[in-house]
Amino acid sequence: MAEEGVARTQALRVAVVGAGAFGRNHLRVLRELEQAGQAVELVAVVDRDSAAVAAASEKFGVPGFETIEACLAAVGRLDAASVCVPTVHHASAAAPLLAAGVDLLIEKPLAASLADADLILDLARKHGRVVQVGHLERFNPAVTAAREHLHKPMFFEAHRLSIFTPRSLDVDVVLDLMIHDLDIVLSLVASPVREVRAVGLPVLSRKVDIANVRVEFENGCIANFTASRVSTERVRKLRFFQPHQYLSLDFARQDLLMIDVTAAAGMDPAMLAAMAEKAQQAGAQLGGHPSAGLSLKKVSVELGEPLRLEIEAFLRAVRERTRPLVSGRMGALRLLWRSRSMRRLQGMRSGRGCRTLCNCRISCDAGFSG
Repeated sequence: MAEEGVARTQALRVAVVGAGAFGRNHLRVLRELEQAGQAVELVAVVDRDSAAVAAASEKFGVPGFETIEACLAAVGRLDAASVCVPTVHHASAAAPLLAAGVDLLIEKPLAASLADADLILDLARKHGRVVQVGHLERFNPAVTAAREHLHKPMFFEAHRLSIFTPRSLDVDVVLDLMIHDLDIVLSLVASPVREVRAVGLPVLSRKVDIANVRVEFENGCIANFTASRVSTERVRKLRFFQPHQYLSLDFARQDLLMIDVTAAAGMDPAMLAAMAEKAQQAGAQLGGHPSAGLSLKKVSVELGEPLRLEIEAFLRAVRERTRPLVSGRMGALRLLWRSRSMRRLQGMRSGRGCRTLCNCRISCDAGFSG
C-alpha cells in the first residue's frame, strides 16, 4: 500500500483501472514516462472485462486483474492509480483504492452524482489521499498560454463538437464534453455564478446529445457553451473577449490567436471572430492591420500532449504531497447539480422531445472558481 511521503528518488508504483480507450492511453503514457527514466513504475492493469484486461496486460507487459481487490492483494505496495472506468463506476472503484492508501487520478467527470463525488472526497480526506480530476484540457498548452494574457474576460464562446461514437453513453453530452469548457471558464473567471440557462435534447442516445448553456457571472461576464456528440465535424474551440482584446483558442491545434483592438474598439465581434477563424485555418503569422486599427498575432505556444502533462502533474502532487492543479473542489460538477435548469437537463431522456429549460437563479460559492 502507499506510504506517506514517498521518497523523491523512489519510483512510484502505479496501476490503471479500466482498459478501455482512456485507460489504454494512461497505460501508454505511464509506460513512456517509465521508459524515459522518470521515477514511476507501471505495475498493473485492472478491468472486469477479461478480454480487455488480457489484451492490455499483453501489450504493456504488466499483470492484469479483473478486480481491484485481486490487484491490491497481488502487487504489494501501490502508490497511485488512474481510474478510467465508466463514470457511473468511479465511486465504487475509488473507495477500495482510497481505503488502501492509494492516491488517485480520476477521469472526468469525478462522479455521476454529487453524492458519489462527495463520497470520494470524504474518503480522500479521511485517508489523507491526493485526488486529481482528469480535466486534461487544463493542461492544454494553448490554455496555459491564454492564462498569461488574461486580464478581465467579459464574454466567452465555447464550442465542443464530436461525431457520434458509442463511447461514454453512460453520461450526457454535458458531462461527457461540455464539462471541459465549463471547468476552464470557471477557472478563468474570478467571480461567482449568478444565473444559468440550459437547453438540450437526446438525438441518438437515451441521454442529451446536444446542449447549449448560458452562464452569467456576478461581475457581468457571460459565457455561452455549445456541446454536441452528434455533429458532422470535430470542433474544440474557445473564444473570449476582454477590453480591447479578442483571443481565439483551438484546443486540437494547440493554437492561440490574439487580436488587439485600438482604433476599431467598436468593431462587430462577429467580424473579429471571422477574422480569427480565417487566420487559424490559414495557420499563418499575421501582421498588423493599421487601417482597421487591429493587430493580429499568433501567440507562441510550447506544444505538448495534455494527457502526459496531466499525468506528470499528478505524479508530482503524489510525490510532493501537494494539492493538484485540478483538485476535487468540483466547480463545474457542483454547478451542474446546484442549478435547477442543469439538473433538469441531466434528467432528460429520449422520446420527450426538445425542451427549453427554466431560467433559474442560484447561490454559488467561491468553489466554482475550480
